[in-house]
Amino acid sequence: MSRSTTLWRTAALLAASGIALAACGTTGGGDDPAGNGDGGGGNDAGGDCSAVFAYVGPLTGPAANLGINIVNGSTLALEQFLEANPDCEVTLERFDTQGDPAQATSLVGEIVGNDDIIGVVGPTFSGETAATGEVFAQAGLVTVSPSATNPALTTNGWDTFHRIIGNDDTQAPAVATYLENIGAEGVFVIDDASEYGAGLGGGVVDALGDLVVGTETIQVGDTDFGPAVTAVNASGADAVYFAGYYAEAGALVSQLRSGGYDGLFMSGDGTLDPGFVEAAGAAADGAVLTCPCAPADEEFSAAYEESAGQEPGTYSTEGFDALNILLQGLLEGNTDRASMLEWVNSYDAEGITKHIKFDETGEVAEVVVYAYPVSDGAIQLGEPIE
Repeated sequence: MSRSTTLWRTAALLAASGIALAACGTTGGGDDPAGNGDGGGGNDAGGDCSAVFAYVGPLTGPAANLGINIVNGSTLALEQFLEANPDCEVTLERFDTQGDPAQATSLVGEIVGNDDIIGVVGPTFSGETAATGEVFAQAGLVTVSPSATNPALTTNGWDTFHRIIGNDDTQAPAVATYLENIGAEGVFVIDDASEYGAGLGGGVVDALGDLVVGTETIQVGDTDFGPAVTAVNASGADAVYFAGYYAEAGALVSQLRSGGYDGLFMSGDGTLDPGFVEAAGAAADGAVLTCPCAPADEEFSAAYEESAGQEPGTYSTEGFDALNILLQGLLEGNTDRASMLEWVNSYDAEGITKHIKFDETGEVAEVVVYAYPVSDGAIQLGEPIE
C-alpha cells in the first residue's frame, strides 16, 4: 500500500464520518450512507440509532500502551460519528483485561450478560482472545480485533471472531523476506512463551528454515536475559528476532548490546511502541520492528492528536477502523446482536488501513506487512516489505 493510497483512504473515511445521519429516522438497509460499499443487510430499525459497544483489552498493565492506542482510535471514530449524528446515543464501554487471559475470562460473563452490548472492539491480545472466544461465540456477540494475530484463532469455528490485521502466518514470511533481502546469514529467534509470542516465533522459525541458528524461550515479566545473551553470542547469529512485547524487548536488546552482540535486532508488532525505546534507551537504535499494521498519515494523525492529546501509535488506525465497522452497521439499522453479526460477516468496504472484507473464518482479505526502523531515539515511518 502506498503512502498516497493511505492518505486517500483517510480523507475518504474521515469525510464519510461527517455525513448526516441516513439510517436514523428511516429504515435500515439500502445504500451505505458513507459510500463505503456493501456491508451486510440491515434490518428495519424504525429510527433507532442507540447502541452500546465494548472495548475489551488492556488499559493498565505492562502492555497497556497498545490497548490505549486502540481505545483512542475507537474514541476518535465515535466522536466523529456523534458529531455527524447528534441524535444518536452510542457509548463505548471499556473493559480492562490488563492483557491477562485470566482477567479477560473474569470479565467476559459481564460483557455477554449485558444485552445492550451489540458489538466488541477486541479482544486485543491473542491469549485473552483464545480464552474468551467461545463465550462470545455462544452469545452471538460479534468481535472485531484490531490486533490479535495468533493464526489458530480463526480455526475454532467461531463465527463471531474477526480481525482487521494480518495474522502471524502473514507476518512471519515477511520477516523472512526482509532478512533474506538484507543478506542475513544466521538468525536467532527468541519468543516470550505467550500465545502471541510463541505463535509468531514459531512462524518465523518455519519461514526462515536453515537460516535459524538457535532458539530460546523467555517468560513475560522476566528481567534477566543473561542465558539468552550467552546463547545468541555462542550461535554466531548476525540477526536476532524477538517475538513478544515491548517491555521485555527493551530489556533484552539492552542486555544483548551490553553483552557484546552487535548484529541486527528485530521484533514484531508487540514491540512497536515508544515503550520499547524508553526501556532500551540508546540500544534501541538500529532495531527494525515488523507489523501488519498501517502507519497513520498526516490527516489521521492531526485528528487523533486533537482527540487523544498524543500521537497515534500501533493499532490506533486499526482501532478506528474496527469501531467504524460497527458504527456503519448501526447506521444501516443493525441494532441487535444477530443483525450486527450478519453485517460484519458480510462487510466489504474501505477503511483507512486497507479494504476490509472478511473470509468465512474472520480473516481479513488484504494484508500488508510493514518494517519500522528505529533511529535517533524514535520509531520511524514504516514501509511495506516487498
